[in-house]
Parts: sequence; structure tokens; C-alpha cells
Amino acid sequence: MEEEKNLGVVVSGSLNKGLEVKLDAATSVEDISVGSYVTIEGGKRRFFGMITDISLEATDNQIIHSPPDISNPLIAEVIAGTATYGKLHILPTLTIGGGATEILEGPQPVKSLPGHFSPVRRASPRDIELVFGKEDEKQFWVGTPLDMETKICLNLAEFVKRSNGVFGKSGTGKTFLTRLLLIGILQKRQAVSLVFDMHNEYGWEGGSEKGYKVKGLKQLFPSQVAIFSLDEEGSKRRRVSTDFIVRIGYDEIEPEDIQLLCQTLNLTDASVQAAYQLAHEFGDRQWLETTLSIKDKEETKELLSRLNIHESTYRNLRRGLEMLRRLPFLVPKSPDNPVQRILEYLDRGINVILEFGRYEDFTAYILVANLLTRRIHAQYRERKERALGEDTTPPRPLVITIEEAHRFLNPQLSNQTIFGIIAREMRKYNVTLLTVDQRPSGIDAEVMSQLGTKITCLLDNEQDIDSVLSGASGKSELKTVLSRLETKQQALVFGHAVPMPVPIKVREYGTDYRQFGQVDLSAVVSEAQQSQEAEDLWAD
Repeated sequence: MEEEKNLGVVVSGSLNKGLEVKLDAATSVEDISVGSYVTIEGGKRRFFGMITDISLEATDNQIIHSPPDISNPLIAEVIAGTATYGKLHILPTLTIGGGATEILEGPQPVKSLPGHFSPVRRASPRDIELVFGKEDEKQFWVGTPLDMETKICLNLAEFVKRSNGVFGKSGTGKTFLTRLLLIGILQKRQAVSLVFDMHNEYGWEGGSEKGYKVKGLKQLFPSQVAIFSLDEEGSKRRRVSTDFIVRIGYDEIEPEDIQLLCQTLNLTDASVQAAYQLAHEFGDRQWLETTLSIKDKEETKELLSRLNIHESTYRNLRRGLEMLRRLPFLVPKSPDNPVQRILEYLDRGINVILEFGRYEDFTAYILVANLLTRRIHAQYRERKERALGEDTTPPRPLVITIEEAHRFLNPQLSNQTIFGIIAREMRKYNVTLLTVDQRPSGIDAEVMSQLGTKITCLLDNEQDIDSVLSGASGKSELKTVLSRLETKQQALVFGHAVPMPVPIKVREYGTDYRQFGQVDLSAVVSEAQQSQEAEDLWAD
């Protein structure tokens, strides 16, 4: 079998920098690819590692300066493997047993090295299964190794314990990958999800850049997913059946919500402080509506004089508040409480996807996501503390998904937002984040360090790459692997949910929905369109 064939032998290396392996003459260097897995048969242990670099070497520099004539097949065969040879750089990560025996206690972090001339072989499907496990009630199949068809599984029980991140430049398939992770969380019932769906991609259906539609979570799991919407008219136009229409009252908006909008509303620091002064003056529930209702110039002048607010500061704040008032989902008094409705669904184990419809500007997204998350987190905190004090069942673990995460978690705002607090708390109150972003360098470094598992598609910005890989063991080797990913349907996964970093070809989605849930097969598109969807989907 191919996986049992020797690739070469260990010739040098260190635990810190990795191993150098001389390739056998019978193995073509063109058959080896970065990101492939190998096993190394040491004298007492089997080591599992990843190929992170490939190089061409020669025993004599003269042959490099004066290349021989290899048009003669005999000369080419004599030179290959003797005067010239290939060399692999391997990053050993785990030990998976003693010699050729089965593992007893599972894969262990590598703490030693195999001896000189230890044979190196391709990892077999059995080796992959020993390391990454097989699909069960906790393990979710997310993809395959780049050069094999065996399954790579993510430990969702570990995944939901911490906040996590999905990264990649535009067009690499972050939306598709996030949708897949949400399906895994739903299927394995390790947590419930609240998704702030800025571009309406997760609920009823999503699409590729060329316009092909793919089923969302509501179509696949109709009884386990609820769609909330800010845009009732837009939902009707898209023929999306909603479970709740969200309206937010002026009395629910606090100065903390305005502070997070300082960039999108172009507010000065003094204007933000003025909002706090007005809330103190008129009360947290009435300040916004009262401020917007003031028309009289003399009344305004008297108010600014009493609160010692400069007129230009007030005009700047008023301009920003008027922009908010133009958002149709903001009303003087909400007819229902969206926070309580969301919690009711989450408590029943139903995942909630909040679609923004036509309100795709950052002002609406940041306002609603921050406002609702702060209140939901406060409820979870109260419930968790009560459960600890009364020895009762704590609230169901919750994963909150946000897009354009750097808007909430940049260094200027991360200490002030609820999302920065959640990321640092890990799962203290049973709430974690799933952050999705194409600019990870814009996220505060402390927050990035708290992300338990990172799944990154191709990145081409050096700062973004350094940000994602910050603190990762074998950073330079992983950087090489990340740079070799294809632009679509490939990703590097590392962190708490996998035993070692793993580059994967991400699982197909859009061709056979039956693997995910109960669907109406009569609504599934034709095979020809399925094929086109599969080819085109990763432009999301």
C-alpha cells in the first residue's frame, strides 16, 4: 500500500526546529506536497508530523554549477538519489504509540525525537483516525487532508468552550465555512447559536458571487432554527418565513450603545460623554427620545448651559442621533421585547438567526448586535450565578456569531464592548463568540490570544497572517503551509478543538443536503445545477 511505502529517513533536526528527512531515490519529489502527514518509526515510539517544506539538495556543489547531461536516461537514473536528492522538513507534533503498536492513551504531545535514519512513511487513514478521531456525538467532520480522502474531525465539545475565529481574505469561503460550523454545533447539540446575519446568508438561503442559491439552516433544520428579522418587507420579498420581527425602542438604547458607534456616526469623544450627561439628566429610559424631541432654541441653550456641554459638541451628537432615528426598526416604544423572545427560543434549544435584510450598513449591525448581546449576556450571567448559588442547572451554552469582528474588537473598542468581555471570559457564563473576519490584524492582540480555535482560509496580508498565527507553536512552518493554500475550499485549522494544526480541504456543501438534515427532496436543485453550485460556492 502507498501509505506503507518509505518516503525516506531522518538525517538531522531538533525538537524546536523540526526534522530533516532525506528522500528515497525511488520517491519522486513531485509526489510530495506541503501539508501532507507522515509517521516516523522511532525505536520506541511512533511519531506523527506534517511536511512543512520541501527542498532540492546535492552532495557536491560542483554538480550544481556544472549540471550533467540528463538526456541519457541511464545518467539521470544514476544521479538521482545519489549526487542529487530531495529533502523534506517535517514538524513532529504527536506520538501515537510505541513502535508499531496501537496507542493506549491517545495521541500525546511530542517530547522527544526519533533517532537518525528512522524510516518515514505517509500517514495512513488509520493514523489520521487515531489522531483526529472519528465522527460521533462530539466530533464533527469538517473536511479531509489535502492529499487524502479520510475524514478530519473537529471536537465540538472543546470548540464551544472558548471563543473561536474564522478568517480569510474576501472570496475564500468564510461564509460557507461558518455555515458548516453552525451546522455542526446544531447537529451535535453542544450549544445553541445566535447569529447576527449581516448579509442574510445563514438563515433561509445563501448564494455565491454568480448567483447560485444554497440552502440555509432554516431549510435544513426547520424545527431547530428560528429566523428573526429587522426587515419585515425585505423578508416578504425574499419569501422568507420569519418567526419574529425585531423592533427596538428608543428607551432600550443606552450611552454605551452610542459609544460603540462613535466611528460609524463620526462622533467625537466629547459627544459620547455628552450622551452620558443627557442620560443622567433625563434618565436611562427617556434620554434619547427626550433629546430628539427638543426643538426650541432657548430650551436647548438652557440645557447646554446647565450641563456645561459645548454647542458644537451637542450638534455633533444630535447629527448622529438623527441618523439613528432614520432606521425604520427603531421606534419610540417596542411592541415586544426582542431579548426575551431570543432567550425563549434559546432556552428551548432552538438556534436563532437574526437577519438584517436591507440594513447592511455597519451602523445598524453594530448597534443591534451590541445592544442585544449586552442584555443577553447580562441574563446569562445572572442565570449562571444563580445556578451556582442554588446548585441548579446552568443555562444552555451559547455561541454568538458576529461578522466583521474587527469593528467590535479593535484595540480602541475591545475593552469597552461586550464582545471583548465575552472573548476574555472564555466560557465563564456559558457564552462564547464565533468571530468571522477578513482583517484579523484589526482585532486586538489580547482578544486574538484568547481565541481557542482558529480556522483560516488563505490570507495575503503579512500583518493578517502574523496576527492569526501569533502564539502558535511552529509559527514559521505554519506560515509556509498557510501561504500554499488554494484560494477556495481549503483552510488551516489549529487550536483546542484539534490535537495538532491541520490543513484541510473543507467538506462539500450544496450537493447533497441529506447528510445534514431532513429536507424536502423535491426542492433540491437539479444535478447539473448542484455541480455548478459546488464549483462556484467558494466565492462566498
